[in-house]
Amino acid sequence: MRFDLYNPTETHQAVRETVRQFATSELEAQAAEYDEKEGFNEALFRRLGSELNLFGLTVPEEDGGVGLDPTAAVIVLEEMSRSDPGFALSYLAHEVLFVNNFYYAANADQRRRYLPDVISGKRIAGLAMTEPEAGTDVLGMRTVAVRKGDRYVINGTKQFITNGDKGDIFILYCKLDEPKRKEITSFVVEKGPGFSAGRKEQKMGMRASPTTQLVFEDYEVPAENLIGAENRATMHMMRNLEVERVTLAAQSIGIALRCVDEMNRYALDRKAFGLTLTRFGQIQTYLANAFAETQAARAYVYDVAQRITREHRQSLDAAGAKLVATQMAERVARTAIQVLGGYGYTRDYPVERMLRDAILLSIGGGTIEAMQKNITRDLTRIYR
Repeated sequence: MRFDLYNPTETHQAVRETVRQFATSELEAQAAEYDEKEGFNEALFRRLGSELNLFGLTVPEEDGGVGLDPTAAVIVLEEMSRSDPGFALSYLAHEVLFVNNFYYAANADQRRRYLPDVISGKRIAGLAMTEPEAGTDVLGMRTVAVRKGDRYVINGTKQFITNGDKGDIFILYCKLDEPKRKEITSFVVEKGPGFSAGRKEQKMGMRASPTTQLVFEDYEVPAENLIGAENRATMHMMRNLEVERVTLAAQSIGIALRCVDEMNRYALDRKAFGLTLTRFGQIQTYLANAFAETQAARAYVYDVAQRITREHRQSLDAAGAKLVATQMAERVARTAIQVLGGYGYTRDYPVERMLRDAILLSIGGGTIEAMQKNITRDLTRIYR
């Protein structure tokens, strides 16, 4: 039987078909509108849990999840991103940055208290890690939690938080006692007195996904909301980054696949000097290279996704897949605009939006430069 890299099982194929149908029938119809008004389609988002069962993909069935793997998450992000990468980014923050991360780091009581409402879509979630002066340098974060009896008091500001103003539950990374220490601690936190959303960012792309500050001012969190042990959050943060990076890469694949579709359809329909654009050598170069680059990156992303398990780290190739796919998506989206000419530069076609959305993916979850640094570090260990 032929092995299918992109749909390893019938269940994976069913997930793809479900998401593709949802994307073409519902996501596509609202994508341009919500991009234009920088809005978040909250009602549609909640249906991902309540109706489509797309939250909790990597959570075992006995704990209320779907019982699948990172490949399933890659499939969902790829298919959604062909229609609305911004909406898909909010899904990634909820499903990958919170649900997958929280399930494998939290204890049984924490899972029981928080996962059901997040998996059902009743509550929207996210991750609070980046700060105004700590992005790639994550250990430079300055948000601090101080233990006072049976509670911790938290002060600090988080920056560029996806779902920041719409979510009400987050995983928070911070330092204990003082910001100079290297160790990181994590909590599950809920909006309430002392914890609020700050300024909403006005962005170039991913405009259908809300991005805000999160502000903590003497915010008190119960000690039972500590995830794992004090000063021990770095390991589960890094493990989840591997899944985050391969799913961000999957978003890039979705964008590129859509752009390949758009430029080929346009080149077949559009004529110049009495010939379709597909008859011109330069256009052939654009179409062929875009297709080949997309397929090469797509194979890499799926290969890495299928090798990520809780027992086997894939930090080198997760970074590699993100590095390759995100740069590829920008090139392909820019090529699509060139093929479409003046029409590609307008909002009559989606390639303009796709390029704006693609640019974020080479920044979020680790910049291109950070991926190059991490890859070189891992290669040095291998070849030393």
